[in-house]
Amino acid sequence: MSSDFSDLTEWIGEQRDAIVADLVDLVSLETPSEDKELLAGGLAWIERWIEARIGLPDDRRFVDGGAYGDIVVLEYRAATPSDRLVTALCHYDTVWAAGTLEGWPAVIDGDRVTGPGVFDMKAGLVQLVWAIRANAELGLPLPNIRLLLNGDEEIGSTASRPVIEREVTDSDEVLVFEASANGAVKTARKGAGIFQLEVTGEEAHAGLDPEHGISAIDELSRIVVNLHDATDLDRGTTLNVGIMQGGTRTNVKAGKANANVDVRVSSDEEAARVDALFAGLVPVNAKANIRVSGGWNRPVMRRSAAIAKLFELAADVASDLGFTLSEKSVGGYSDGNLAAALGLPVLDGLGAIGDGAHSRGEWVSISGALRQTALTSGILSRLASTSRRDDSLTTS
Repeated sequence: MSSDFSDLTEWIGEQRDAIVADLVDLVSLETPSEDKELLAGGLAWIERWIEARIGLPDDRRFVDGGAYGDIVVLEYRAATPSDRLVTALCHYDTVWAAGTLEGWPAVIDGDRVTGPGVFDMKAGLVQLVWAIRANAELGLPLPNIRLLLNGDEEIGSTASRPVIEREVTDSDEVLVFEASANGAVKTARKGAGIFQLEVTGEEAHAGLDPEHGISAIDELSRIVVNLHDATDLDRGTTLNVGIMQGGTRTNVKAGKANANVDVRVSSDEEAARVDALFAGLVPVNAKANIRVSGGWNRPVMRRSAAIAKLFELAADVASDLGFTLSEKSVGGYSDGNLAAALGLPVLDGLGAIGDGAHSRGEWVSISGALRQTALTSGILSRLASTSRRDDSLTTS
């Protein structure tokens, strides 16, 4: 282990109980994406907790999310003047509805903590805050840190996207505390789109007048087959019609039908192919009408040269801490896609080691959380020691 980090793992290990207690407290706050009141209460608690752990921020910016969760940006200037700015992205909303805790509270079971939102991504936020505290306590350097908390990531970052894109612009690096991929960080993510299809036909009695009318369900079903046939796993492209509705009665040809489509792509070329596919949809019966809405929610996050160099730095830190860090490309997307699309070095998946995102089996490893906390501490320390005038990390 590097002498720079000789005390780091030991100190973090001594804080195990406090770190776990913080995680349980945070998971015990319900913050469903669709509940503005609970989100506001959760965010207020999180800010008080952050202040208790690492002190008052040097600057605070609040953005009302409207119908969605609010956004808070906290600025912490380096104790030793630094020209390096690192932005950390964390969302505090979860997919779990109000009342989930009644039947599934946060529970500690050996090395595991389970509970709604523990893996995605409340553990990541706890790890980040304790990493910052570790460096402050041990005298390890810290860069200027901008911590962005948003409450609508799980439903597409509608309110927070412009804030994220504005706030990361002057950053040297962007660290994302979404859950890891079995301990691996994420250096590439697919782009994603959510599209809606609305088909209008013409109602008629299915038994007495079968030669008349136009079934919107029939038209939509043919479209669904075409869309699923457009999936190309070799190119990293998937199309999935996850929701489909239509019709009023079994003996009436459906006058309307609709579907929601999830699309994931690994390249701009594939995104263009999918766009052309949707634009070229035509009904079998010319009297039917097809309307396409929605669009791309996240751009592709490519493993750029800048991202590769940032990963190398993180891997060197991990080696000094006594373990091997791996990287992975994943099909899911995050707010890291938004920062990467601006050409910034992004390291994603610095959050929990565990499994079960969006499922009732969601869990995180406590020992893994301690490891990730130390990794984050080391990354922040190394970045603080690198001047932004050294373009070794920012050259893309």
